[in-house]
Amino acid sequence: MSPHPLAAPASANHSASISASVSAQTDRFVHARLPPPEQWPQMVYSAPEMQIAAQANAVDALLARAVQQGGAHRPFLRSESATLSYAEAAEQINRIAQVLTEDHGLVPGNRVLLRGGNSVAMALAWLGVVKAGLVAVATMPLLRAKELGEVIRKSEPALALCDGAWLEELELAQGQQALRRAVIVFNRPGDPAALDALAAAKDGRFAPCPTAADDIALMAFTSGTTGSPKAAVHTHRDVLAACEAWPRHVLRATPDDLVMGSPPLAFTFGLGGLLVFPMWAGASVYFHSKPYTPQLMVQLMAELGATICYTAPTFYRQMAAFARETPLPQLRVCVSAGEALPDATRQLWKQATGIEMTDGIGATEMFHIFISSPPSEVRRGAIGKAVPGYSAKVVDEQGRELPRGTIGKLAVIGPTGCKYLEDPRQLSYVKGGWNYPGDAFMQDEDGYFFYQSRADDMIVTSGYNVGGPEVEDALLKHPAVAECGVIGAPDEERGMVVKAFVVLRPGQSADEAMVKALQDHVKGMLAPFKYPRQIEFLAALPRTETGKLQHFKLRQL
Repeated sequence: MSPHPLAAPASANHSASISASVSAQTDRFVHARLPPPEQWPQMVYSAPEMQIAAQANAVDALLARAVQQGGAHRPFLRSESATLSYAEAAEQINRIAQVLTEDHGLVPGNRVLLRGGNSVAMALAWLGVVKAGLVAVATMPLLRAKELGEVIRKSEPALALCDGAWLEELELAQGQQALRRAVIVFNRPGDPAALDALAAAKDGRFAPCPTAADDIALMAFTSGTTGSPKAAVHTHRDVLAACEAWPRHVLRATPDDLVMGSPPLAFTFGLGGLLVFPMWAGASVYFHSKPYTPQLMVQLMAELGATICYTAPTFYRQMAAFARETPLPQLRVCVSAGEALPDATRQLWKQATGIEMTDGIGATEMFHIFISSPPSEVRRGAIGKAVPGYSAKVVDEQGRELPRGTIGKLAVIGPTGCKYLEDPRQLSYVKGGWNYPGDAFMQDEDGYFFYQSRADDMIVTSGYNVGGPEVEDALLKHPAVAECGVIGAPDEERGMVVKAFVVLRPGQSADEAMVKALQDHVKGMLAPFKYPRQIEFLAALPRTETGKLQHFKLRQL
């Protein structure tokens, strides 16, 4: 294993780092399709731990750090059928890199499509791809052929690694957008052509690709909450710098932690929480062979002694009833991200477990969480403060910072930032070097940020600004409501009115009496102009695979 590259010369000058580095990626496909430098965000590496070496391979660096933190023989990747130590995983990663480079002739900078649910094999595949200097393009498991075809069209992968259980849609997509080379399956025991068998034939000796820190590690496709997904590009430097921000200052994981969670590894929330950040801490991660249900998640956390959990607010809300019945004495950190965390859900989970949730807002474009607070510093109703290493502010349409207590658009700057692959929307996301994630926020005098809505979801009714999440939180406090989503509906008299889409709990009646009861409930909690003048009952809400509510689909309804 090569020396740990995080001990770099202390320099926060990004251009100096670039000039000193030598790219190993001979395939320049992604590099050539990045935005012009004048459209890039300003990257800030102010803290000493952010000084990443000019030549750094993220996987090699994380494996080296994990060994330093806890030792090569501590458990890393776990499932119900196997446990791999860091040393054993490192050997498997090398074997996969050998298959890709020796058997298939892939060269640094080639893209590799990854398709599969969360599993030990999926994690090893991602790590093997990146250690070899290739670009990981992980895709959500539930994407259909048409959507996969679009990812293939944009990324032009040289090869695909696909879980045998998720092969059908990829084969259909191949008919639309032919891959340049083969599809190799994994998680298929007994198949001599599977990645597992091919890797077993290798000797496990592989020198990590000597990537520049600014070489490309991954392309992450956004989850599509606002329509057409975009490809966000992240470097080895981005991955390592992200590890030195939120995980160091807020999560504070240790080698003794066991991490579980539901977000897919194809989603940067899952990639960070369930793979990269545990490696940084030398912790272990458990992947189950079947999709989690709320009951199964609680049951397994209790049986295995999980200490850290990652999932979306909706899942925590559904798990609360089971957590009340099943003690979770070893669970200490519960991270919520992916969508707004209603205070009603926070309090419900706290009542069930005694744990104050760790909320956070991040973005695929920024890799992970940039606003958050540890449980000891939580302020009710707020997401938190800017994570050390990042700066954030609330601005007007011209980018001028607004007085505290005023609602405006969020702007963020730090060690990670948005670089889309060939997408004109780069100009909307990055302005004046700052990243604009598209959220409306208010910041108080103490620096806490309060989420209001997506910037394009702000409801303006009769001149009043109403944040949909505030109304959603009020509705969720009614015992008849299981889920809800709130949007602004066009109205000739008021411009917009507040409209709620509500999923009721079993046994509740979706009638006019319920409409009035819910309206009166909101009026009793919020200013009268915020109550939903229209309520529509649905059997289910439209969500992305990562659990995010798709407000744009509610507007289409």
